[in-house]
Amino acid sequence: MAGEARSDCLFCKIVAGEVPATVVRETETTLAFRDINPQAPTHVLIIPKVHHPDAASLAAAEPQIAADVLREAQEVATEEEAESYRIVFNTGTGAGQTVFHAHAHVLGGRGLQWPPG
Repeated sequence: MAGEARSDCLFCKIVAGEVPATVVRETETTLAFRDINPQAPTHVLIIPKVHHPDAASLAAAEPQIAADVLREAQEVATEEEAESYRIVFNTGTGAGQTVFHAHAHVLGGRGLQWPPG
């Protein structure tokens, strides 16, 4: 069920402390940790502590927590001294989503052109 921790979800396990992660920030509603396969010098994932499968469902069900994720993206970028950065939400396998728990990628620390690559 959305909002409740799921035993089969990697990110829910990280929130519960069952799976290790390199945490860089934590708030009452969010957790930010380094990506294990970084695509830029700064590559931090920000997840809500509640389970929702993607950003759209998180925003529909809990808009304040969705805003918390975005606010934490700014905090991470500031702490990482990333003057320019990208916030990416992948939705669905075709877009590259591999963990179906809403999360934002904060990417920075190098030139980021569009389209990505």
